Amino acid sequence: MGLERANSPHARDVAYHLHPATDTATHEQRGPHIFHRGEGIYVYDDEGKRYIEGLAGLWCASLGFSEKRLVEAARRQLETLPFYHNFAHKAVEPAIELAELLIERAPVTMSKVFFTNSGSEANDTQVKLVWYYNNLVGRPQKKKIIARRGAYHGITVAAGSLTGLPVFHRSFDLPIAGILHTDCPHHYHYAEPGESEEQFSARLAANLEKLIESEGPETIAAFIAEPILGAGGVIPPPRGYFERIQPILRRHDILLIADEVITGFYRTGPMFGTETYGLQPDLITLAKALSAAYQPIGAVMMSERIYQAVVEGSRRHGVLATGFTYSGHPVPAAVALETQRIYDADRIGEHVRAVIPRFQKRLKALADHPLVGEARGVGLIGAVELVRDKQARRNFDPALKLGAWVTARAAEHGLIARALLNDTVALCPPLIIRDEQIDAMFDCLERALEDARRHVAAL
Repeated sequence: MGLERANSPHARDVAYHLHPATDTATHEQRGPHIFHRGEGIYVYDDEGKRYIEGLAGLWCASLGFSEKRLVEAARRQLETLPFYHNFAHKAVEPAIELAELLIERAPVTMSKVFFTNSGSEANDTQVKLVWYYNNLVGRPQKKKIIARRGAYHGITVAAGSLTGLPVFHRSFDLPIAGILHTDCPHHYHYAEPGESEEQFSARLAANLEKLIESEGPETIAAFIAEPILGAGGVIPPPRGYFERIQPILRRHDILLIADEVITGFYRTGPMFGTETYGLQPDLITLAKALSAAYQPIGAVMMSERIYQAVVEGSRRHGVLATGFTYSGHPVPAAVALETQRIYDADRIGEHVRAVIPRFQKRLKALADHPLVGEARGVGLIGAVELVRDKQARRNFDPALKLGAWVTARAAEHGLIARALLNDTVALCPPLIIRDEQIDAMFDCLERALEDARRHVAAL
């Protein structure tokens, strides 16, 4: 390696930077793909090549990569008050205004907002709040939380335990005790022969009730669910699923946590996935599109029932002994507040609903490709799952890493997508995407799939 190459950003990255969610051994040989700038739905790498960012970064850059109003909001706040905390009765106006606005926008009646720095931190806080709540209402044994296999809820110790993807548990000694997992609601893979979506939902609901009964309803505190499973493969719920699940939770006095980190803020069409699927949560998790990813921020919204238990906790113990140095940081809060204003001013919800038909038409057309077993999605989020045998719904050997191969080819064609479990290729573009850009995005993916067809034929 020459001196110039040895001192390059690529070499220095390999030498000093440990990447999250990355094959570290491969990275040592391959090095990074470095990006320099963004414009609208596009990002540009260090060689000047332009890509459609088909996953909005990590499901989060809802307003694209060059929204000057958000830059200006951050600048104004940095010049006014670059940092202050919210501990011990202190407050900053952007956090106050943002909390007020979120309560106004909540899909069901909520009482208070607690700020974090990420979705993982928010779901970690949800676990603590659920435990805290049940201790304060005199039910110290009611602590177990049920999540679902295939779900993603974060990577902290508690949130990573809620996550139902084994790769996030291996060698980390996760999940922790008290976290249970029930069925993945993926009809395509887990339905019995001839079983309709409604029948599948009924069976999963019955299995959930059996789990609750076997563990003891008096020990089950909460059930957490993404309206649509995101990182687990973009899996919308089967018909009738939440309609059957929620009465079981109410019957056993089990709290419902809606993880809206990916689905919040128009991703499914309405402002929240909770509205899309008729959920009635006690707690809601927000992040990602809350600030359009221009600043790190997450949030927990809680019902009055939960909040009153927190008040009782202070009567007993004094301070609410949880929170983060940067909870409600004025700069992310100001940017998130401006994000919400842009959603309103630019009528982003109306725009999303106008382009959904084009997105879904192009997505569903991919089901006819010989390598695609299922093309699925809702709103402006979708995925195709690659299979060796469409009739038998049999996936490729994981060792082939065909999903990753397709995303690499898609990048060659100018599209960034993401490979997920079972060779699933996911799309979740910025909400500002236009019809013609949707066509360009799917054209790139179609070319990559054709490359994959020839690649598979040659194996």
